[in-house]
Amino acid sequence: MTKLQVAIDLLTTEAALELAHKVAPYVDIIELGTPLIKSEGLKVVTAMKAAFPDKLIFADMKIADTGFLEAEIAFLAGADLVTVMGAVDNATIKGAVEAAKKHGKKVVVDTIGVKNRVERAQEVTAFGVAFVELHAGLDEQTLAGYSVQTLISEGTLAKVPFSVAGGVNIDTIKDVVAAGADVAVAGGAIYGAEDPAAAAKALKDAINSVTVA
Repeated sequence: MTKLQVAIDLLTTEAALELAHKVAPYVDIIELGTPLIKSEGLKVVTAMKAAFPDKLIFADMKIADTGFLEAEIAFLAGADLVTVMGAVDNATIKGAVEAAKKHGKKVVVDTIGVKNRVERAQEVTAFGVAFVELHAGLDEQTLAGYSVQTLISEGTLAKVPFSVAGGVNIDTIKDVVAAGADVAVAGGAIYGAEDPAAAAKALKDAINSVTVA
């Protein structure tokens, strides 16, 4: 079954925890966004894991170098999953995977900036990553002609474990699930909603409706 991941792109630990408490019943993975981690440090990871020990805590570190070291720092802080950039040297990704194996955790490769996401997804999967995040960042999403359907199509073509992040909402999530995504990542569709809990529940219900069907 496709997991629902909430991407929390807020800037304080307090705001992140407040949102997480609202949506936790409906999500499987709680992602602490890169701006949040840069603003608060890894203490936010520790705080979130303490508050939600039964949830997978995803630290969006966007590691670009010293893969083993930076991944280990995040894992020791309480992260279950960390991201490494897909555009970096293979050695960085392999180092992060080594740290994940040491700590019984997992690595996700983020494809922001990768030109051929399908090819790169297939390459890095061989290194032992948990899944590849087919990801269009907030800046890319503002460009004319952007569509999350591109990421969905790439996931189908890659035929590797993948998630989709970048415009997943109530109108697109069923397509994400139908494409076989392991994880659907929703950010603004949840934290930007008037009622984040209701938004998260609607997304989870949509996932379940496709899975059951």
